[in-house]
Amino acid sequence: MKQYTKTHEWVEVKDGVAYVGISAYAAEELGEVVYVDLPEEGQSVTAGEPLCEIESVKAVAEVNSPVNGKVVKVNDALADAPETLNGDDEAWICAVEFDSLADDLMDEATYKASLE
Repeated sequence: MKQYTKTHEWVEVKDGVAYVGISAYAAEELGEVVYVDLPEEGQSVTAGEPLCEIESVKAVAEVNSPVNGKVVKVNDALADAPETLNGDDEAWICAVEFDSLADDLMDEATYKASLE
């Protein structure tokens, strides 16, 4: 089950690893994504702090980490096809071996209500 941040990232824990991506709302607001500055494997991340940057035709946006931990895998496919983030709300940016999740995560219904 995905959980969401106020800054439009999502996290989904699978087999003890947290997969991180951006919400469909964030992708729509950004417009056509043209580049993803992927984090490095082994990089430490802190909940609420920048994880990476996404560049679109409209803007550059920081992606904040929804977890505390260490990046163990990056979605290398985004290097060649960053636009995947626009059309696939299952597209993840990185996987994190995490110590803890952010305190203020929302379930999908609460997140969608926050957008209204």
